[in-house]
Amino acid sequence: MGKEFAVDTEFFISKLSDAKVTFERALDCKHTEFDDLYPYMLEHPQFFWYKRYVAWSQLLTIAELCQELNVPWKDQFTPQQVGYVEQRVMSAKVLDFWFEKEHASR
Repeated sequence: MGKEFAVDTEFFISKLSDAKVTFERALDCKHTEFDDLYPYMLEHPQFFWYKRYVAWSQLLTIAELCQELNVPWKDQFTPQQVGYVEQRVMSAKVLDFWFEKEHASR
């Protein structure tokens, strides 16, 4: 038999929101905690790709945990972004169109 436990939905939504902000900041090449961990890497062009990959992985991990724990994570994203997260692959399409509606309205 599985053990029953209470899930703190607010905690997971907060962590998901933080991960989304970190990923979006990484996409825009803005400062994240990752920059503080590896300040010597800022001079290397591949650093920004790696930073995006790490942020994407964190976002996917938290979204997957939310899914498994029945925490309603999809409300934090546009339908298009939900599709990207569910596909799990950080493709050029994700990098180019994550902000599609926001960038189109600018």
